[in-house]
Amino acid sequence: MGKPVLASVTIERRAQVIVLGNEKGGSGKSTAAMHIIVGLLRDGYRVGAIDLDARQATLSAYLGAREAFARGKSINLPLPRFAAVHRSTLDSRAEADAEEATRFASAMAALADCDIVVIDCPGSDTFLSRLGHSHADTLVTPINDSFVDFAMLAKVDPDNHAVVHPTVYSEMVWEARKRRLLRDRARIDWIVMRNRLGASEARNKRDVGATLEALAKRIGFRTVKGFGERVIFRELYLQGLTLMDVKEAGLAIQMGMSHVAARAEVRALIGAIRKPPPSLELASPAA
Repeated sequence: MGKPVLASVTIERRAQVIVLGNEKGGSGKSTAAMHIIVGLLRDGYRVGAIDLDARQATLSAYLGAREAFARGKSINLPLPRFAAVHRSTLDSRAEADAEEATRFASAMAALADCDIVVIDCPGSDTFLSRLGHSHADTLVTPINDSFVDFAMLAKVDPDNHAVVHPTVYSEMVWEARKRRLLRDRARIDWIVMRNRLGASEARNKRDVGATLEALAKRIGFRTVKGFGERVIFRELYLQGLTLMDVKEAGLAIQMGMSHVAARAEVRALIGAIRKPPPSLELASPAA
């Protein structure tokens, strides 16, 4: 009797989706997105990038400046495949949502052969932002290290800094997690990135950190150290460059300890994203 013939099984390959999202400007979201993109490109991944905030177009402008710099200097800087998704101008909300969903699906399909797709979401609650969040494998939410930005995640008791209840953005992520679970039974690994950690205000940092960890256990996210308040990030933005490009771009910048520390922050963030997430139960923010 011959050996049984095993049927061939085709396993669908899908890009890992990393979403940068929050509902507050000035947190360093697009800077983080750009450094994640370039860091992954330099690690050898095929990277796609989608700008869902095409009106403000921060990521689009960053990538445009990068391409212009590389062309002007005749150097080969790694660039992602890129798509910008614009909001619909249709009057009907239902028709506008349908058009935006089609545009988003087209952008995702165009980047389907990438290893990783990085999505930069608007800093506001829009249909496109919710759609982007619901497709995340990993959601990265940068916040400045203060209770001002913390309010985006939860209401805090002013006397003892205890979490009273999660607020609108946490609820939005909860809805995105439900949509993702219903669509393909997958879970979103949520990372809250504490940006602009300074050496001063040690007590405030400690209080923010303790309250953030309490909320993390309650609604299911990981916290990572983000980027410090460094001038180099602002200096590189206009040229579309990142800390990983300084030597290759031939910039007259002396890489001091601050720059070395900043590069380490970028690599640590990318390492945290690529690390397999812990097993997290899908818990309601209101629980």
